[in-house]
Amino acid sequence: MSLDKATVAKVANLARIKVEEKDLEPMAAELNNILGWIEQLGEVDTETTMPMTSVADMKLRWRADEVTDGGYAEEVVANAPSSEDNFFAVPKVIE
Repeated sequence: MSLDKATVAKVANLARIKVEEKDLEPMAAELNNILGWIEQLGEVDTETTMPMTSVADMKLRWRADEVTDGGYAEEVVANAPSSEDNFFAVPKVIE
């Protein structure tokens, strides 16, 4: 996959990032370089590699699956600037 200036400008616009016209070409080259590294990672054969969570062999600790919270909603919203019926109240945002 290769990115051109127009694609970089569109992505920057969608991400709400202001990128100057003179910076579009170098950014496209840099992003193409990053995508090249990602494509190289996709070529690595991992079929025989077992997934792991850590390089050190260890077992994860388990805990009982119990509901432990509840009944103190007033304390949770006590420091909120605005709350309603024990919920955080936020201003309406419409674009």
